[in-house]
Amino acid sequence: MHPPKMQPRRHEDTKHSRRRYLRTSSWFGVFVATNVATKKDAEVRVLDGSLSLLRRAPGETGWKRNVAAVTAASFMGYTGFTLAMPFLPLYIGQLGVNDVAEIAMWTGVSLAVTPALTALLAPAWGRLGDRYGRKVMVERSLVSFVVIMAAMAYVTRAWHVLALRIVQGLFAGYGSLSLTMAAESAPRERMPAAIGLVQTAQRLGPAIGPVIGGVFAGLAGLRRAFLITAAFYAIALGCVLVMYDDRLTHAAPPGPQETGRVTFRNVLAFENFILMMAVIFGLQFVDRSFGPVLPLYVEMIGTAHARVPVLSGLLFSIMACTGAVGHHVCGRLLQRFRARTVIAGSAASAAAGSLLFAASASVWAMSVASVLLGIGVGAAMTAAYSAAASVIPDGAHGAGFGVLTSASLVGMASSPFIAGFLSGTSVRIVFLVNVALMALLAVTVEKTMVDTRIDRTADVVRPAQEES
Repeated sequence: MHPPKMQPRRHEDTKHSRRRYLRTSSWFGVFVATNVATKKDAEVRVLDGSLSLLRRAPGETGWKRNVAAVTAASFMGYTGFTLAMPFLPLYIGQLGVNDVAEIAMWTGVSLAVTPALTALLAPAWGRLGDRYGRKVMVERSLVSFVVIMAAMAYVTRAWHVLALRIVQGLFAGYGSLSLTMAAESAPRERMPAAIGLVQTAQRLGPAIGPVIGGVFAGLAGLRRAFLITAAFYAIALGCVLVMYDDRLTHAAPPGPQETGRVTFRNVLAFENFILMMAVIFGLQFVDRSFGPVLPLYVEMIGTAHARVPVLSGLLFSIMACTGAVGHHVCGRLLQRFRARTVIAGSAASAAAGSLLFAASASVWAMSVASVLLGIGVGAAMTAAYSAAASVIPDGAHGAGFGVLTSASLVGMASSPFIAGFLSGTSVRIVFLVNVALMALLAVTVEKTMVDTRIDRTADVVRPAQEES
């Protein structure tokens, strides 16, 4: 059989097929055009939303991991630093300096030059962190610390130590940046707790560092202790490199017109900022005033000379540990009370502790005074940083925390000199000056601070309403 012949397509069928094809093509074109327009609109919305698709949402796990990374890095760094630096006078003596006065001179200048340079440069490093990212700034600082501390193990002259400490001061500043990173990672209502956690690590590190360093230096020598310090900084660097993600923060990204334009004058104009600088300076001044005079005071009340180092170390450890407790509990206090109340009350506690020191006639009384002083200074310090951070706008945290750190470092550097000068008259005068300073700060904060309360239900800080 022959296959059926194909019938020629009629003209009407051809026209109908063409119309159906055009109609289908039109609908397809509309579909494609609509999808293209939708995608372009989506791209515009993404750009208008500050690259929201490129930034990860800071979930509950993300920001906690960031805070944990910064806390661990701070603990390792501060512990590592105090492994070797408390024994710097002994190390300089091993470098050929025999005169006690010369050892004291080289030690004092070497210890003072780094915080002095850090105080000058901290705001600048903070502004660079605002512009280029804080993680890279902290990594820069920690890398330099690893190299410098390793080089300390190979110096042969006292001036080599001073030169390395100068270089360290030029590249320092990770302490203030760590606080900034913790503050920005946490939600606004958890910011005081995050700051307190990092400050707790910064307080506990120096409490245990000298113990570890003293044991290791006795076993392996002071030079190798500096290598262990470098290893601690390397571990801190690894914590930041591996664990910290600068996309997992609650801080809004600054616009290009805002980045890098925060000046020192702008920072000082923030509400309560100058007052908080004064509070931080005063707290650091009081905290550091005990270093030159406490061992002398312990011996002055009748303690046997052989027991003075042990009992002095015990009192320093009590102040460090209770200060860490103050940092830790401050977050909960700020959820229940105004920042003004917490700062003023904590400063009053520090004043009471200083007064008890001046009146103490036994180590037991000084132990109680150390508890009052440590908790007061720790809680007030965290509350002051939190109150200052609450008024710093996004994009200026690095510069703001840099200025606060400068105030802290000025107090740290000036306190030993002034305390040493005053103790030439009487050791108790140092404690009485501390009482007056803490009482003045408590009254000033209570009378002049424009109060804010952290809202636990919203990501804002609102002015606290006066209770009727």
